[in-house]
Amino acid sequence: MNTEGENTANNDPSKSQCLCPECLKLKITAQINTLMVQKTLDEMLVIAAPFAKPPSMVEGIDFNLENGFHVFTSWFHLKRGSCCSNGCKNCPYSGTLNVI
Repeated sequence: MNTEGENTANNDPSKSQCLCPECLKLKITAQINTLMVQKTLDEMLVIAAPFAKPPSMVEGIDFNLENGFHVFTSWFHLKRGSCCSNGCKNCPYSGTLNVI
């Protein structure tokens, strides 16, 4: 976002040149959502695997806060590499990939 709180690409932070933390998070989320629609589960697992090692999680990319709970995104589960069989809300292994 620019100094006045507006981004420069028609108010769509995912398309702006800005790399502030908020705009970068939106760009990454938009790219993940696009890939999840275009790719198969096996392809997404290959894409997610290199990102599985870092211990830190990013709100809005790896999890969202809902009613005080951390709700893992489909991306987080893909980085994990397999289903945990807990019936997670955003489980990508349940047949259809859910966007973040």
